[in-house]
Amino acid sequence: MKPFQLAALVPLTLALTINTALAGELNIESWRVDDKDLWEKEIIPAFNKAHPAISVKFNPTAPTEYNASLNTRLAGGTAGDLITCRPFDIALELYNKGNLTDISTLEGLKSFSDVARSAWQTDDGKTTFCMPMASVIHGFFYNQDIFAELGLSVPETEADFFTVLDKIKSDGSYTPIALGTNDGWETHQIVYTGIGPNAWKGEAGRKALIGGTAKMTDSGFVAPYAQMAKWQPYLSKGYQSQTYGDSQNLFALGRAAIYPAGSWDIAYFNSNADFKIGAFKPPVASKGATCYISDHTDIGMGINPASKNRTDAETLLNWLASKAFAELYTNKVTGFFSLSDHEISIEDPLAAEMISWRADCESTIRLNAQILSRGRDDLETAYWNAGQGVINGTVTPEAAAATIQAILDK
Repeated sequence: MKPFQLAALVPLTLALTINTALAGELNIESWRVDDKDLWEKEIIPAFNKAHPAISVKFNPTAPTEYNASLNTRLAGGTAGDLITCRPFDIALELYNKGNLTDISTLEGLKSFSDVARSAWQTDDGKTTFCMPMASVIHGFFYNQDIFAELGLSVPETEADFFTVLDKIKSDGSYTPIALGTNDGWETHQIVYTGIGPNAWKGEAGRKALIGGTAKMTDSGFVAPYAQMAKWQPYLSKGYQSQTYGDSQNLFALGRAAIYPAGSWDIAYFNSNADFKIGAFKPPVASKGATCYISDHTDIGMGINPASKNRTDAETLLNWLASKAFAELYTNKVTGFFSLSDHEISIEDPLAAEMISWRADCESTIRLNAQILSRGRDDLETAYWNAGQGVINGTVTPEAAAATIQAILDK
């Protein structure tokens, strides 16, 4: 063999050695590089207490490289036994290509609601191919010191919300809402899909939009934009160029009273804010109305059909549905909540407050996460532009909704 031929063969040989699972050993594919220590020091040892004979290795790939690298390993037959699943179409494509196993009969799935399973099912809901692991929840954080100083109460209704904002603005010491429109994803993924479910009635409205029996121009989908259009007077000067990071910094420094949040922000503020932070769910239209929260499915895990260790892989997935895992993961990855229905003890008070909303409200997921974004046009970017335009005052709520509906009509 010529030297250059030998050199070319060595990386392939190493890849096969590293990635091909041995009998009695499970290898996990994931993009969660930051979780490597957690898996090795906490999760795997906890699993091994119940299942000491099963060896598990966690082999993450950088998030930006994960999809491409995973597809390459799947095509080459070197992927791990277990595949960490991104939600909806990315995972569905893997299943449709034969790279994820039907796990619909696993006992652990009984611990999850229909909403929790929806991110890892076929469109008809008949087949589930990943075990749900965690979600993120949307709502509002508030500076408890500012609220106490100004004598403010946590708002329950939209009217309460604007009364609070008016009092903060009138005092003049603080920015009422820490939000900019420079990063369009914030205006859609955090704001519109955070406050919107109360108006479109959660899953009922989302599914009606998918089914074509509802339109974006209906009042339930225009109303959140109408509320957002009234936020402009409560934002910082120059908010149009304010980034997500700027908003985090503004709130962390104690210069803003309210922050539209995703639960993943908890860890940042625990490290960067020196005041007590509270959380409140998106205010409802009127007192006593049913509340809905965006409890967005984020991460799951499935089985590579080529795995030599199917039985052990199923054992691990069923354990991921257990109370032990739910409590461990929710407490160690602050702001990411187990999707199971187990009652668990949560150490972080802000996380405990947000997950408690599940008992009071109906859960739903981001509006266009499932099915709707498969059209010719870039619906996600259109939603970002709509949210930016409405808050900036350059687009009316009705026009923003009509633009989105025109895309859906195609």
